Amino acid sequence: MSAVQITRELGAFIAGLNESKTPSEARKRAINGFIDCIGVMTAGADEDVVRIVRQAERPSGGTAFTWPDGQRAPAPSAALINGIAAHALDYDDTGLKGHPSAVLVPAIMAVAEQLGSSGSQMVTAYLAGYETWGELIYREAGQHATKGWHITGIFGPIAAAAACASLRGLNAAQSTTALALAASQSSGLLANFGTMAKPMHSGIAARSGVFAAELAALGMTASPDVLEHPQGFLAAVSPAGKIDVTSPVLAGRHWRMLEVGLNVKKYPVCYCAHRAIDGARDLKAKFGLEPHDIDTVEVAMSRRNATILRHHAPTEELEAKFSIEFAMASAFTAGDVSLREVRDDFVQRPDIQAFFPRVKVHDDIESDPITGHSRYEQVNIHLKGGRTVSSGQIFAARGAASIPLTPNETFAKFSSCLERADAGLAADALFDRLSNLDDLKHVKDLYASRARATA
Repeated sequence: MSAVQITRELGAFIAGLNESKTPSEARKRAINGFIDCIGVMTAGADEDVVRIVRQAERPSGGTAFTWPDGQRAPAPSAALINGIAAHALDYDDTGLKGHPSAVLVPAIMAVAEQLGSSGSQMVTAYLAGYETWGELIYREAGQHATKGWHITGIFGPIAAAAACASLRGLNAAQSTTALALAASQSSGLLANFGTMAKPMHSGIAARSGVFAAELAALGMTASPDVLEHPQGFLAAVSPAGKIDVTSPVLAGRHWRMLEVGLNVKKYPVCYCAHRAIDGARDLKAKFGLEPHDIDTVEVAMSRRNATILRHHAPTEELEAKFSIEFAMASAFTAGDVSLREVRDDFVQRPDIQAFFPRVKVHDDIESDPITGHSRYEQVNIHLKGGRTVSSGQIFAARGAASIPLTPNETFAKFSSCLERADAGLAADALFDRLSNLDDLKHVKDLYASRARATA
């Protein structure tokens, strides 16, 4: 069979999308993406990586804002800085095997400010980006992580371009060009996990999408078959060339947001560790376990997840975010893995460091083709007296799309993120505006509480 015109069909999907063509439940989930992303973006805005990039970028004037300080910047710069802030704490949501909101929300906000878009247009743009990402990611039979690719960095630019093309109202040909231009800006390597370079991936992806859509609007050209071409994007990033370029494009007919959705994080570490953390905390609470009771902790997961959790003896918080050893040490020592624990001083504590060799990983669980994660994870604790207790098979972390946080839990995370930033933002007012984003007449109305805080 010949290849489907994936790039062109996605361009037509983006150009034809509007609020009336999107399911209401999908819109609600997209709004949750805005809420969670703006919360963690605010909390991460003062991280070292953000300060360094802000210093290097030197944004001065423009139509968009960097968050939460309210400084004006050109739209691409704002998307870059805010995208990095959104991913800096690794507390942002996951889905489509990557981190969609940390890319889409900063890109959408930057362009919406430039154009004066409504909240409804922003939500529609999010779904254009999310569904474009979903259309592409499931055409790959392998696991990109085993090749060293960071999904967010390689699929994010194309999704962000789709979102920005939607906001700009580009026609089908222009939207196709935006996707093709963004595909040539894809990047992001797994080897940089546990360093400041990792959150750069989401920021660069957001900026690339903003830039690609603007270039397309100005008349830039690019190959209209760049996604499906034998020397194009899907083939280039495929670990073993096992790609599907013959199945029909389902974007706009089969909604990935309803099938996959968004997983909101309870812990500010790599999502690959979340089910094991839930299991460890449950076992600690059920049996009253303390570190001195434990001989070894066995964690069963997939090879893909074990590959991503690459730091086995972390010495700083960035490495700890990608360490199952740290996750288990923190869960059994502190009873939690929160922003309080994911800090250099806690990671470096002698009792935490001493726990790492007790954690053993078994990476023989099959990967789930939809989520990319292990089909399930399991924590087995071998106690010093010879007894073993087990979490059993854990199929979803708390906060996953299948077991979402309650409204109260969602607000609690949001408000705690704003408190951490100490930016003077009114959490209840901003949360209310975001919750009703579809009814917002103008993007500037979203920033009323911030304007008071930065006045």
